[in-house]
Amino acid sequence: MLLTALLLAFTHFATPIAYYSYLKIRWLHRPWNIKRDPGYRPRVTIVVPTYNEAKVIESKLDDIARQDYPKELVEVIVVDSASTDETPAKVEEWAHRNPSIKLVLVRELVRRGKAHALNHALKYATGDIVVITDADATWSSSNTLSNAMSWFSDPAIGAVTCLKIPAGKGLMSVEESYRELYNVVRLAESKKHSTPVFHGELAAFRRSLLERVGGFPTSIGADDSNTATRVALMGYRSIAVDNAWCTEKVPSREYYTWRIRRAQHLVQHFTKTMKWLLRAPGELKLVLLAETWLHLANPWLLLASTLLLLYLAITGSTTALILLALGALLLTLKLFRTWITTQTYLVIATLRNIQTKEIVWEKQEKE
Repeated sequence: MLLTALLLAFTHFATPIAYYSYLKIRWLHRPWNIKRDPGYRPRVTIVVPTYNEAKVIESKLDDIARQDYPKELVEVIVVDSASTDETPAKVEEWAHRNPSIKLVLVRELVRRGKAHALNHALKYATGDIVVITDADATWSSSNTLSNAMSWFSDPAIGAVTCLKIPAGKGLMSVEESYRELYNVVRLAESKKHSTPVFHGELAAFRRSLLERVGGFPTSIGADDSNTATRVALMGYRSIAVDNAWCTEKVPSREYYTWRIRRAQHLVQHFTKTMKWLLRAPGELKLVLLAETWLHLANPWLLLASTLLLLYLAITGSTTALILLALGALLLTLKLFRTWITTQTYLVIATLRNIQTKEIVWEKQEKE
């Protein structure tokens, strides 16, 4: 039984280390095999979904307005999902003060989830590229939009997302460490072919492809990631790029609830992705296989190993007790603590998905 526990633990840690090393050594520092024209400027529709975003919506619209992208090529659609605060009024006031920005406010009478809102907004979109961006997200510079759009000059590119920097007063030590690893993986996967994880701070899609896949999925939470994966399965590339950065606000309270909900959505996404593995393009297949394993199976190996060691320690195994003590000691290391925390979220998320998918959730305050 001790050997089984050790084998489970070894598999749990060896698999992500091997995948991360493979991506970092073989792909991260390679040049992009993409023909990018930095001056490419397609027509863009920026969609901002809102629900009770009165505190941040004006600063979000200001963030869009300060972009150096030609104003005549941009339209903004704010789709509001039955906010009970002053969000719609603030949007209308901002539009009146900024007539140079074409802005459309679409109001839903009932809140049914982000994907429903996005699909509603798509009916009004006219741009060649549709950019989804969260109301509380900040684009890091005035050329973020231009940089992101330039990748679409290559017809092989179907979707583009940003890399993220966390900001807030939550558990920043864990969050920053998580993002450092996460950004390496997203970027390296993109250089190989595509990444199956997109970011709500900036997720851009060719509108023609969104129409072909039927819009955003309403039955799961990770609508942006799932849509980007479906685009990649069509033979296009869905990439995270290193010249478009966004700041992600982290909740000051209910941090754990926020992380578990996001984990739930990723678990839903990769559960849905499993049925597509066999038909994925060659370069994408390994990425999807690895990410599906890491999100759906790997966390349970750690749990099984820990439970076996606990049982052995209780029944008198000194070796098991030493191994558990060593694991507890390693939690003082930020990287190890970050990994264990992430695995815990994924296990809890899988269990919570049995009860609720969290398609519509209570908003967490971010600072």
